[in-house]
Amino acid sequence: MIQLYGVYRSRVSRNVWLCLEVGLPFQQVPVIQSYRVPEPHAADAPLNTASPAFLAINPMGLVPCMQDGELTLIESLAINLYLARKIGAPLGAASLAEDGQIAQWTLWAATEVEPKSVAVMFNRIPDAGPDQTRTADEAVAGLARPLGVLEAYLADRSYLVADRFTVADINVAEVLRYAQTDPAALAAFPAVRTWLAACQARPAFVEMMARRNAEPAWAPPRRP
Repeated sequence: MIQLYGVYRSRVSRNVWLCLEVGLPFQQVPVIQSYRVPEPHAADAPLNTASPAFLAINPMGLVPCMQDGELTLIESLAINLYLARKIGAPLGAASLAEDGQIAQWTLWAATEVEPKSVAVMFNRIPDAGPDQTRTADEAVAGLARPLGVLEAYLADRSYLVADRFTVADINVAEVLRYAQTDPAALAAFPAVRTWLAACQARPAFVEMMARRNAEPAWAPPRRP
């Protein structure tokens, strides 16, 4: 069985969403980010990203991490690409062209959107200081061009690849979820909002978020 290392309040949520979409069995191993543990190296500390037992699996000390038999993978988006290829269509690619498009949108999300989306989430917070407000404003402004591209692309289609929901939709929607902490970030992009709402209305996403929200919000609570 696939093992997914990471608490639900981490990027492992992306991998859980994919597994729930297709009923792919998995075991979630709750590895907490070390910054959320008061004394991560204490003998009685919960399993966390600084624990020797986890570092033996992933020396980078990051979650998520996946094990599938002898294979160990890190990086949430790469894990999703692997799982989608493992299970195939309809969530994965049905052709080489679709595989290329899925990779394109995933890399686009990682490079053009995620850094700014995460900056919005970290800095658009209650009682933000002037530096945080400025950083959030700059991130929202920086999202305008990539979201404009996505808006035009979605103007006459419902999904990112082919005519069906795929792993590309999961990967991009999860990256954009961080920017939703600031409604202004998506205000000018109605097609993007419609597409994102449809993705997040799917039962698998709803279940993933229910599991995520049921977890304790270890401090600090606004990490992805």
